[in-house]
Amino acid sequence: MEEAEKKQKIKIAALQMNSVIGDIQKNCEKIKAIIQSELTSDTDILILPEVWSCGWHCPVFPQCAEEIDGSTSIKLLKNIAKEYNVNILGGSIILKQKNNCYNACPVIDRSGNLVATYEKNHLFSYYGSDEGKYVQAGNNPVMVTLDGINIGLTICFDIRFPEIYRAYRKAGADLLVNMAAWGSNKPIPWEVMTRSRAVENQTFMVALTQCGPIANGEFNIGHSRIIDYNGNVISEIKDQKEGIMYAELDLREMYDFREKCTILNDIKEKYEVKSLCVK
Repeated sequence: MEEAEKKQKIKIAALQMNSVIGDIQKNCEKIKAIIQSELTSDTDILILPEVWSCGWHCPVFPQCAEEIDGSTSIKLLKNIAKEYNVNILGGSIILKQKNNCYNACPVIDRSGNLVATYEKNHLFSYYGSDEGKYVQAGNNPVMVTLDGINIGLTICFDIRFPEIYRAYRKAGADLLVNMAAWGSNKPIPWEVMTRSRAVENQTFMVALTQCGPIANGEFNIGHSRIIDYNGNVISEIKDQKEGIMYAELDLREMYDFREKCTILNDIKEKYEVKSLCVK
């Protein structure tokens, strides 16, 4: 579909929360309470953060792993989608498939159908975390189309790899989403890279993270933002607050901007580095 044919607006909602470590039922109850209190009826897409069902504490991943059939978390999202007539990017849950577990985002349409999953491509095993010990990495980026909007999905540590975002943009992404549980000890990378991915790809960006305490004295950064194609923050949640942030994205303005500033046309097929030794 040509960009000129897709021009429209869409209302998105992103839910920031502090998950209870290792307790799927309590986190489902928390999600329901926040949505009942704050979700508006005209929302087109609802987005949740990474590992909302169990919290960012890798040792609890095995006990919180769910299969698609019978998943408490996915059942909740399906019910919410149908009740509120909203598409859902389900942050991530620990999804068990055959003998492997994945940090995976379930995507639910307005009718409550599971239409896709995205398995986190890059696993975080630094600063005392060892995600790669408990889950497998996904193999491919996944772009989903909801209400005619092409959305590139990423989870947390994926943000450090601009190549995946450029691949989404080249594939026709209108919106880039990073669903995270980002640590408070890394504020500069979070602030800089989330905005950079929007600017360098001329694309709206949702940078959604958890808030509040994690475990062992660690905290989530709790600064979720929705960023436009010029790097402007158009909605945000600060101060470790749980709740929902909203933005209506005017895709017509983004398409017009892309037509006036065609920077992606300047990308070379190959960048061959010449190493020069000057004495």
